[in-house]
Amino acid sequence: MEGCGKGGPVNIIYASNDGYACHLGASLCSLLENNRRIPRLDVYVLSVGMKEEFQKRLQKLGKRYGREVHVVELGDLRRRFPYAVDTRGFDISAMARLFAPEVLPETVKRALYLDCDTIVRGSIRSLYRTDLKGSLAGMVMEPTVYEAMRESIGFGRDEAYFNSGVILMDLERWRREGTLQTLLDYYRDRGGSLFACDQDTINGALRGRILSLEPKYNFFTNYRYFRYGTLKKLCAAYEQVGPGAFREAKKNPVIIHYLGDERPWIAGNHNHYRRLYFWYLAKTPWKGIPLVEGKRMYMHLWWVFNRMTWICPALRLWISRRWGMQVIDGRKKKREQEAAGQNG
Repeated sequence: MEGCGKGGPVNIIYASNDGYACHLGASLCSLLENNRRIPRLDVYVLSVGMKEEFQKRLQKLGKRYGREVHVVELGDLRRRFPYAVDTRGFDISAMARLFAPEVLPETVKRALYLDCDTIVRGSIRSLYRTDLKGSLAGMVMEPTVYEAMRESIGFGRDEAYFNSGVILMDLERWRREGTLQTLLDYYRDRGGSLFACDQDTINGALRGRILSLEPKYNFFTNYRYFRYGTLKKLCAAYEQVGPGAFREAKKNPVIIHYLGDERPWIAGNHNHYRRLYFWYLAKTPWKGIPLVEGKRMYMHLWWVFNRMTWICPALRLWISRRWGMQVIDGRKKKREQEAAGQNG
């Protein structure tokens, strides 16, 4: 059946700038390494000013596995918005995924979007063939999202909120229903500024049109330290996931997502899955790239923070509610200071 990976190609989308190109390389390598049996797999990289050298590296990596890596240059992404946008400290490239139905060929009717900070551990064939049952997208729930983020888009405490790091997209339906315009209008109506720019926009604009996927297809690394019961208490909608699917995700995740501040490429991190990232990075042209320094103490505190979740999840959640949004706003201030320094 065309569009579900049975007759047509399996289409993969990434979006990146120069800063995340090396992580995209590791993710791409893991995807291709573990999906050799898929007859045709096409990769589309939505570039936001990525240098040509990095584009060629990714395409060469694809050819190693007999796959085509198509680069689609979006240029200055802010020019694609008919209004000013404030991404709250996140790089504007995060919004690139919204424009997939517009910039990709119309022959691409279905696609699986992957964040650059993901590692694919197994076959994505079953995920790609998921029946969306009329939904516009399939995504994995994120019950630990901050309450302030839910409230900013009018979501209640127990309403399903989804992570945008892995999205199974019905692009044919997106085009037919004018979903891109719906997303742009939604973001505009909220002043072009939301805590998690693309993610909040997708959740708010596509409310009721997102199918919940199993957590093994987007397993957040910090969820290794959470119990299913804790997540269900945070959001009643998580009950539909079920304890069995959550155990399976912990035991055998198909896609690992390095969500949060404890990234494997930051010096001093204790991320349980960090070796997996470096295993695939070593197979790319970015092998041996230096770790990011300057956060060793912060990474150690994250290690303590994660173990606190096992012992006393209520304390971790209290700390997150107390300081979590300050961290997000801190990113915005840091980017503003960096921009001011460059202009000066």
